[in-house]
This record gives sequence, C-alpha cells and structure tokens, in this order.
Amino acid sequence: MSTASSPRREPLRICQTTHLRPELRERYLELHAAVWESVEAGLRAAHIENYTIFIRGDMLVGYYEYVGDDLEHDLAVLDADPDTQRWLALTDPCQQDPDGEGGRPWRSLTEIWHLR
Repeated sequence: MSTASSPRREPLRICQTTHLRPELRERYLELHAAVWESVEAGLRAAHIENYTIFIRGDMLVGYYEYVGDDLEHDLAVLDADPDTQRWLALTDPCQQDPDGEGGRPWRSLTEIWHLR
C-alpha cells in the first residue's frame, strides 16, 4: 500500500539587506560564528529554511526560504520567542537602518528573476 503525498510547493524566497555599524562589525561576526541552537530551532519551527547571511564590506544580505502557510503569523511567533528576543537584542544594535527610517534595519528586496 502506498500513500500519496502532495508535491512540495515552491518556497517563498526572501532576500533582505542592511548595513553593519563599522565599530560593531567584529561583534556581529563573532555572534554569527556561533548562532545559538535555540535561535536556529526557532527559525526551523517558523518554517524557515536555507537561511544564509552574506557580507561584503559592511553590507549584509540575508536570504531564506519560507515553506509554511502563514509567513506573518510564523514571524510573529518567532519575534515573541524569548531566545529570539535576546538574540536580536545582541545583533540589532550591530546593524544600522540603511534608510534612516527607524524600526528594523533589514529591508526586503524584490525578486525579479529566478532560474529553476
């Protein structure tokens, strides 16, 4: 007896950018050399996969794939997680809002092409 499973749908690809505060660059790199297991578990529980952060100079580019059904809800649950809040309290000060608008420093990019 075989069980039919629905094919996995295409993930939502999300890419964001921000800048590091030059004086806190090394601190940010140290933190990301040993990301807490609880933070990684929270990301996985929020249906986030293939999360990668790239760096060039003081520019950061983050990319992840969302495989859940309600991104807004999953991000809200993740934001409410105590370990995630403690992690962001350490990492957010290392980043600077590239637009000077206040709030979260990461800005989403618009996907214009994808090779399948």
